[in-house]
Amino acid sequence: MNKLRTCITPEKQFVYGIHKPSYTVCNLRAGKKIERLGAIKGRDDEQVLDNRGNYPDGTLAIGKADWIFEIPNPFSFRGTTFIDQEWADASAADYRRISLPAKEQTSLTQTLQAAGVSSTLFSKLPSAVLLALATCSTDPFDLIQLAELTCQIEKDPTGVPLGLEYRRTKHGRIRPVMHNHALFEAVANNPCLPDSYKKVMVVRPGAQGGSEIVGEWPGDGDRHDTHVLEYLRRNSYIAGGHYAANMADDAIRYAIKDLSAADMQGVRHLYYQRTYIRLAELLGLELPTGQQGLTPEQLEGLRQKIGQAIDDQDISAMATLWGWNFGFDYAPSGYRLHASHQQIHQQYAMIPEAVAAYAGDLKNPCGELPAFGCGDMVAEVIRQYREQYGTDFFDDYIDCIRNNRRMDGRKDRESSLVVWQDEQVMLFVPKAQTSQWELQLMALNDEEGKVVGNIVEAGPAMRASLDRGILLAQKVLAGLGARMVTSIEYPKRITSKSRKGEAGQHLLYAFLPRLPKSPGAFSEAQLRFINGHYPEDFAAVCRQQLARLD
Repeated sequence: MNKLRTCITPEKQFVYGIHKPSYTVCNLRAGKKIERLGAIKGRDDEQVLDNRGNYPDGTLAIGKADWIFEIPNPFSFRGTTFIDQEWADASAADYRRISLPAKEQTSLTQTLQAAGVSSTLFSKLPSAVLLALATCSTDPFDLIQLAELTCQIEKDPTGVPLGLEYRRTKHGRIRPVMHNHALFEAVANNPCLPDSYKKVMVVRPGAQGGSEIVGEWPGDGDRHDTHVLEYLRRNSYIAGGHYAANMADDAIRYAIKDLSAADMQGVRHLYYQRTYIRLAELLGLELPTGQQGLTPEQLEGLRQKIGQAIDDQDISAMATLWGWNFGFDYAPSGYRLHASHQQIHQQYAMIPEAVAAYAGDLKNPCGELPAFGCGDMVAEVIRQYREQYGTDFFDDYIDCIRNNRRMDGRKDRESSLVVWQDEQVMLFVPKAQTSQWELQLMALNDEEGKVVGNIVEAGPAMRASLDRGILLAQKVLAGLGARMVTSIEYPKRITSKSRKGEAGQHLLYAFLPRLPKSPGAFSEAQLRFINGHYPEDFAAVCRQQLARLD
């Protein structure tokens, strides 16, 4: 049996490799082409700089190249992280390196005014320049002019947007009159666009199409300090459709700093509610009467009924699917760099246990295939770890985190990987980050000492802690300058006694920021993740940021 590739050990310590390269290189080049590169300017003289250093003679001896740390991810399916010692030492010496600068203030309107140029120039700019301005401008006047170029906007007599102009296609569908769709998306997702334009372009229910609203928080219809709508995405890339919890048009949130605990509670409540309702339907349980949402108390009551009923029925092993793409950007070349919607929103669905298998004949299945869920890969690691070591993976993982020692051996720097925790959950920096700023949130044991592997096993205290941990993770990352973050859930299958999910599997969330100089290329395609800091230093920086938030 092959040894499981993981940094977790039964000895409760992380293990990783260190490359200490020393080697020689046979020089196979025949000629030289010495050329001037430029000049080194001094106070009183000038020294010519050329490229002769690029043309050495003879065999090259590389005596002491940079050390490279190789850390297998705790979960083998997530690859391996590589840390360059020189970069990481520099970050350990100066934590300011682990941050991104604030967005630069950009205004073409002011530039044109200063130069005495008419703002009508906007309509004459090339598409690539317009797209760059739409994503980078911080001037509402720029963005209003760009918005006017993208579509036909209806206005009241005072100039306030009322809606868009629509047309009926030859197929009978109703679509907005659009002049430049990519520019429309870029402008509408810029936080600096006035809210009146955001509403008519993307936020108002129906502006993005006919997706039905099938849930709402708060559910009593009264005005509150938060307002979240649940949309059904019928024809989804997820078989069976998925749901999206979006902030409503009277509670616009485009920045993490504007996101409140009440907002997060509402978004997550709709996720819990939809999951519990779907399971209750599957189990044949009595559902609440009337077209209205569940209160937190009703939600918990339904969860408990599901827990009781699920053990008495041999149901399919369903799994939850939850994710959140925060942030939006377009390159001037037209490449979309992240999500399709800047709004605070989360998407969720249910995954079946199996899917019918076909082999060319679309009418007659030839068997079944397991339906993919990312939490299933965690379960596979747990099973392999238990077979190899005879111990529980998550017990050892949690102890490894708590026993962590710095990778560089320094005693004058902090060694903890934990950013925040309470009795229910732990927010921490994984030893092997697959994004340079990755954070993870792990559900610990509940009040009764039971492992929580999915949201059906999570009681009110656990759900509240999960919601708070997700919010804090986003706040910390945004405070460091992250503007695009992908968040995903790794859950255990929801099963009955006869179809038990993987014992000891903890519910886990990963937060994966996208950084400007980490585009994702051949290394990442091989699951080789390159990092420029030690995980302990990033955890320390996150704790500093969390202290500022408090």
